[in-house]
Amino acid sequence: MTDSKQHYQVLDALRGVAAIIVVCYHIFEGFSFAQITNQAGDGLIKTFNHGYLAVDFFFLLSGFVINYAYHDRWNKMTTVSFFKRRLIRLHPMLIMGAFIGLICFLIGGSMQWSGNTIPFYISIITFLLTCFMIPALPGSFNEVRGNGELFPLNGPMWSLFFEYIGNILYALFIRRLSTKLLTLLVILLGILHSIFTIGNLSGYGNLGVGWTFDTINFCGGMLRMLFPFTLGMLISRCFKAIKLPYPFFLSSILLIATLSVPYLPAFKAINLNGIYESLCIIAIFPLILTIGASSQEKSKLSQTLGELSYPLYIIHYPIMYLFYQWLIKTKQYSLSQTYPVALFVIIISIILAFILLKLYDKPLRQRLK
Repeated sequence: MTDSKQHYQVLDALRGVAAIIVVCYHIFEGFSFAQITNQAGDGLIKTFNHGYLAVDFFFLLSGFVINYAYHDRWNKMTTVSFFKRRLIRLHPMLIMGAFIGLICFLIGGSMQWSGNTIPFYISIITFLLTCFMIPALPGSFNEVRGNGELFPLNGPMWSLFFEYIGNILYALFIRRLSTKLLTLLVILLGILHSIFTIGNLSGYGNLGVGWTFDTINFCGGMLRMLFPFTLGMLISRCFKAIKLPYPFFLSSILLIATLSVPYLPAFKAINLNGIYESLCIIAIFPLILTIGASSQEKSKLSQTLGELSYPLYIIHYPIMYLFYQWLIKTKQYSLSQTYPVALFVIIISIILAFILLKLYDKPLRQRLK
């Protein structure tokens, strides 16, 4: 089966912009984590706060693109061939992300955040389990960092875990729904999602769930993936273009502004942050997606951002672990104190992602095809 459909290069580029925002957000998350670890503050990210919602934007884009690419092709392909294509697209870099996670864990002293040292053979077993997307349960032997992450060698892999679940549900069930039934499903998921966010059922004060199996995280992660994923599918089926000038610039600025909003404290009993999260996923992200998908604009910058997005997302966090360890050790909690090191972490992540894209990911995927 050949890919003869229009390629949404602006959407790919927006994925790249979102990936860079995630990297920057994790810098600020490091300041928060170091504060909590050293008991030097409440750990609240007071400035660049909503970068975690880039993951929800990724889920929305995935639903849109997968529906667009495959919805009318099931008479030419099988479920197995669909799964093959998705594995070839996602899994090579996922394995590389696990490997880089292992290397950075060993460089960091093979230590849990509590200071306990993990035996080398456990680190290797954890790496192998990660390659097969077998998550760690809180307190299990392969939960090597000790803070409950599903994939403690590379935390953001939790979103790929749920992405795989979304792909399986799409192929086996969701794709078969009529547009009317899909609309009803999206409305139901949207109501549940709004209750979850506005009601702060996570207990975190934000939508940052899915990274662990602790408490309500698995259910929250499923809801967090399924609502934007199915919403993206619905937008794809009912798509109507919005022609605006400079669509990539406009949608990028809107995305950056949306994800850069500081934390919104509650007003009396009203969870303003939850309301903002719901607003982003229900209205702002679909608008950004529609602006981007309405454009046939192509450029070298858009192509590069699109190609770089997934490698950057999947390899940057192991480097962040080392950055976090340094922040904890030096007791530094702000960008003004650490900006040379923070900038180095961002640059080295982008360079490494670019090298792996050119020398590993693209050649391997081409060979596997």
